[in-house]
Amino acid sequence: MAAKVFTVAQQKGGAGKTTLAAHLAVAFTDAKKSVAVVDIDPQQSLTMWYRLRESRFGDAGAGLLVSQIKGWRVQSEVESLAREHDIVVIDSPPHAETEAKVAIRCADLTLVPVQPSPMDVWATKPTLELAAQEKVPVLMVLNRVPPRANLTDEMIAEMGGLVDQGRARVAKSRIGNRVVFAGALSEGRAVGEVQPRGRAAAEIKALAGEILRHAR
Repeated sequence: MAAKVFTVAQQKGGAGKTTLAAHLAVAFTDAKKSVAVVDIDPQQSLTMWYRLRESRFGDAGAGLLVSQIKGWRVQSEVESLAREHDIVVIDSPPHAETEAKVAIRCADLTLVPVQPSPMDVWATKPTLELAAQEKVPVLMVLNRVPPRANLTDEMIAEMGGLVDQGRARVAKSRIGNRVVFAGALSEGRAVGEVQPRGRAAAEIKALAGEILRHAR
């Protein structure tokens, strides 16, 4: 059976796209899925994280495959990996480049991280429009949510408007603004490996489970 393909996309920089992709990939492996990650972001941050992971755990211990690729080969690489894995996660570029369009086109579901502010929600619209053009469903993920954040009525109304237009759904699971996410990546790990009983690990696990249920 072909894999489910999840593309993490957000044209606005600083939304935590690569951090989310890396932690979800490990969470999917923890759920006993074989996982491949395609890194087409020019910054190659996810590839660098994986190299740290390989040096720490070795090839077998890394638990997943990361492929760094760009250009016309993206779609064929994703299709090839989808034949050999349960899940393919694509970390896409932060702009509406050809690779970003192809990454969304390849997806069964596009994951769009959004920080909890009206300006960030507004800046998400081009990504949602691109997914709509490709007829790919979207799951918006509130990311880097500060403790005791008061999400404004204006922002919630904006998100509700996007949902009402059929562009997206908003994930019930939210990801907090926690330093452990970056700290884990700097060691080639994920939060579930650093603080397996912590709130950050619980948030990622809940989101991964919600995504898998959504993709059935």
